[in-house]
Amino acid sequence: MPESRIRRRAWTAPQERPAGPRPTPRWWVPVMLGLMLAGLVWIVVFYLSGPASYPVPQIGAWNLAVGFALVLAGFAMTTRWR
Repeated sequence: MPESRIRRRAWTAPQERPAGPRPTPRWWVPVMLGLMLAGLVWIVVFYLSGPASYPVPQIGAWNLAVGFALVLAGFAMTTRWR
């Protein structure tokens, strides 16, 4: 085949591939553990306070929901921890 019919493409450098998932920031683990611990403390204080319903007396049994929400938020963070 004559060389005039062969098209030569310009050379391009290969693209860099991503190295994979980035590691989580340094603050991730303390916040994750802090949320789980705060939720646990919230629930324990609610149970130990008896009829006074601390930590927030106005919401009554919803204190359990707040405590579990804190624990679940910390647990949800564990799924993104690398």
